[in-house]
Amino acid sequence: MRITLYTREGCHLCDDAKAVLARVERQTGEGYTEVDIAGDPDLTAEYGDRIPVVLLDGREHGYWRVEEQRLLRDLAG
Repeated sequence: MRITLYTREGCHLCDDAKAVLARVERQTGEGYTEVDIAGDPDLTAEYGDRIPVVLLDGREHGYWRVEEQRLLRDLAG
């Protein structure tokens, strides 16, 4: 999968991000992999309070809010 979502339990912005990514999946067929950073000390140190973080093709695409139109554009490009 091209999209990875870094999350953490109890994160309301993560729930918002999942809703956006579900819409993106319905439009493009491109699903996502969800990773809870709490299980990885390195990810927790790197991303900490910046979650949710979206990676596209292994590179950071954004954090806190998913820019839906930008993500759709970048997936198509």
